[in-house]
Amino acid sequence: MSNGREKIIPFNVDGDSVADPFRQCCLFSGLSVEQMTKVHQHGRRQQLEKGRRLFTPNDLANSFYLLSSGQIKLCSLSPQGQEKVFEVVQAGDTFAEALMFMPEVSHYPVYAEAIEDSEVFAFDNQFFKALLAQSVETCFSLLACMSRRTHRMFQEVERLTLHNATYRLINYLLQHADKSTRSGASVHLSITKTVLASRLSIQLPSLSRILARLHQDGLIEVQGQEIRLVNIDGLRSLEP
Repeated sequence: MSNGREKIIPFNVDGDSVADPFRQCCLFSGLSVEQMTKVHQHGRRQQLEKGRRLFTPNDLANSFYLLSSGQIKLCSLSPQGQEKVFEVVQAGDTFAEALMFMPEVSHYPVYAEAIEDSEVFAFDNQFFKALLAQSVETCFSLLACMSRRTHRMFQEVERLTLHNATYRLINYLLQHADKSTRSGASVHLSITKTVLASRLSIQLPSLSRILARLHQDGLIEVQGQEIRLVNIDGLRSLEP
């Protein structure tokens, strides 16, 4: 299935090391030390080089994943080979867990590809479902996690269908702005402009034109992958 290098997770139950990095993940937050030990024993760690695919729509959906470092895009390809990015998974996020409860879906519906060198932890669906049967608290943690994701998806659908391309880009910049810089808020694009355009459902030439127009209007400054938000109030005024 995977093109990445796979190895067993180093297992250590001393102190808090058994919980790292899983305790910060909502799926595992309700597990006891004994259950967490089982997670470590059954988990697999995979290292993916940039451009490697973790899974494709031809692969059986037997596992779900936690991204511990790097970035992974979930995308599909049209018959003409055009890519549509549905989500960019960030470190600390889980993905593909919903397929555990969809027996009618036997294969992954999308591609998962590393945007940069990444590391993921893979967990067998059947093993985790058995673990859920032992823990009501873990079941509620899973429901909360999936509910938050569903809410984010509804918000994303609203942004992509009800608002124009300029608003979608401005909304992205404001959401991802680092306000700790001395020179004002800025956004470092950790993904390429091609991936960003696909994620926002904007054609790449249109994305370039919008960035140029915002720059000409004195609202942003663009230097490579760094975008400085010069006039945040002005950007917000363009939102509906």
